[in-house]
Amino acid sequence: MGTFVVLVVLAGIVAAVLRTMIRDKKAGKSIQCGGNCTACKGHCQAQAAQKEK
Repeated sequence: MGTFVVLVVLAGIVAAVLRTMIRDKKAGKSIQCGGNCTACKGHCQAQAAQKEK
């Protein structure tokens, strides 16, 4: 019975994370980029430049 409870709790957490990621993506927020361009060596800016073309 305890294993089932843990499974249900973990499934709920995973579902909540996925729902948040999907909502953020639909709102235009990037899942991959945290806005810290020093960490990704300007990768964020390169993608923005490609979208403008």
